[in-house]
Amino acid sequence: MTEPRMRLRQKGQQFPSSDLEAFLIAFGDDDHPLPETVKCLDEIVTDYIIETCHEAASVAHHARRAKIKLDDFKFMLRRDTTKLGRVSEMLETDKELKRKRKAFDTDEGAVAKDPGVKEGEKDGGEGQGGKEKEKEKAGHGKGAGGGGEEGGDRKKKKKKKEKRREGGGADDASTVRSG
Repeated sequence: MTEPRMRLRQKGQQFPSSDLEAFLIAFGDDDHPLPETVKCLDEIVTDYIIETCHEAASVAHHARRAKIKLDDFKFMLRRDTTKLGRVSEMLETDKELKRKRKAFDTDEGAVAKDPGVKEGEKDGGEGQGGKEKEKEKAGHGKGAGGGGEEGGDRKKKKKKKEKRREGGGADDASTVRSG
């Protein structure tokens, strides 16, 4: 395949020799592969990666996009079911690991970050949520062009709606009396 734009390649190896030697040993080579073999494998892997990226770029260009997406690589690998299956498996594993890390970080992070915060303050007292509510009341919220995270605002709005359905009224820090 012809490359759309030739670039000067770096001289020398692109990948660490120890990694390439480990690949060769894993596939049955001698315990100490020849340096020429390692260099040859490095060139083959580098060429494959460059050609794969160029093919994905041509798929994106055909779809009239300037940026390459993950789906372009999947589309390019559609005829090679073994590679496509491996890519899909790795992506699923990555998603699962991210989901588990996120669950772990939110559970442990909340305990570690706010050891002195009481339960009532987390729900809309003087914590961060209370400051954001004050901004919304003063007109500095999302509607007034104040920015902020859209995802967080949506979650808070959903929680408020759920509380209204359950309790029948608004649970604002100003309306809740303690004690």
